[in-house]
Amino acid sequence: MEGEHTRADKPGGISRKTLFKAALIATPVPLLVGQVPALARQTAQSGVPLSPTPYCDDGDDPTIPQTEGPYFKPNSPQRTVLPGAGTLLTVSGYVFGLACQPLANVLLDFWQADNGGAYDNITYNFRGHQYTNAQGAFKLTTIVPGLYPGRTRHIHVKAQAPGRPILTTQLYFPGEPRNNTDTIFDPRLLMNVRTVGTGREATFDFVLNVPGTQPTDPPTSPPPGGGTWQVGVTYQAGDRVTYGGAAYRCLQGHRSQAGWEPPNVPALWLRL
Repeated sequence: MEGEHTRADKPGGISRKTLFKAALIATPVPLLVGQVPALARQTAQSGVPLSPTPYCDDGDDPTIPQTEGPYFKPNSPQRTVLPGAGTLLTVSGYVFGLACQPLANVLLDFWQADNGGAYDNITYNFRGHQYTNAQGAFKLTTIVPGLYPGRTRHIHVKAQAPGRPILTTQLYFPGEPRNNTDTIFDPRLLMNVRTVGTGREATFDFVLNVPGTQPTDPPTSPPPGGGTWQVGVTYQAGDRVTYGGAAYRCLQGHRSQAGWEPPNVPALWLRL
């Protein structure tokens, strides 16, 4: 977070990001059931304090020297849908504080390239802001951004809890070939992404550097989605539910919890 996330000097031309990326080669990102990156809500359930969502850029890239990149525009419209041609993408999740409590009314300002990899710097296509709900949840409907020279596929975002500094970062897609060559890429900022029909669904939880008291219970409401699936239910193999407009069949008996929504855990739920 600006003012709270600090940048280290680069001794001998080796940046903090380079060292961190090298360490992650030996230390894989934690995975959930279904082999996807762990969400903050899983750590929240363990009672362990959360680590803040990192900056994506510590200044070691000569083309984009600032965290927000060259294409940010203030005063984006308030909206949860960024319309345009391309592969449909929904991104949902929560915003937490350090003590694992969900944060309501957090400002999330998103911007991205269009399907061809271009940014609209004149109007506000593929730009918009929204606020988390009372459960700290958000949902963005957009398209998969296109590629442009020098960068991997990504979505920009600024997040600000009421009265707190701004976190400016980027979200990334797993399995992208350019993730290995993009000097700004940070695997801690990978979304969970799966293909659903002709579109894609992604999840990511932000953790802001906001202190607080450890909650008694984790969030009990999933991000916006709707349907018959619920948190805290013991499902048996063969049970059927609906979530986000799709039907699913349970593959393994389990007790549901926030973060294990059917689209997020293909090892537990089969989309019909």
